[in-house]
Parts: sequence; structure tokens; C-alpha cells
Amino acid sequence: MDYKIIDAKPLKGFRLALRFADGLSGEVNVSHLVGKGVFKAWKKPGFFEKVYIDPEGETVCWPGDLDLAPDALYEDVLAQHKRRKKAA
Repeated sequence: MDYKIIDAKPLKGFRLALRFADGLSGEVNVSHLVGKGVFKAWKKPGFFEKVYIDPEGETVCWPGDLDLAPDALYEDVLAQHKRRKKAA
């Protein structure tokens, strides 16, 4: 699998719009992490919006060495696509 993230945009409600190198794209809701451990920083106004792609790890990051595992994000987006196909 190619878990390289090539585009990430913050959305309202602590969601991320992601696009992977293999063309898979979708949204991931990470609101369940807000306020937990290192993700307490997301509670600071404007901090979540500082998301960027790490050029070496090719995953989403925030200042202070906060990041999310690209494989887990990929699997979340893929599962959403599978659920939509099944429902159609």
C-alpha cells in the first residue's frame, strides 16, 4: 500500500480532507483525539489549522512533533469508500 499523503486540508469539526499518492481521497474525523495526550494542543484556537505534510514521513503533522499514522488514516478513508460502495 502507498500511504503517502500528498494533500491535507483542515476542515471544521476536527476533520481532515486527505489525498494519498495512489489517488485515494476522503475525509477523516479525528475529533475523538481532541484534548487527549499530545492532542491537547488542538484545543488552542487556530492550532489544528496549522496542519502540514511532513516531506520525509509523508504524513500529516502539526508544530511540536504532533503527527498521525498515515496507514491508519488511509485505512479510515478506504473503509469509508467500501461502506459507500456497499450502500449503493
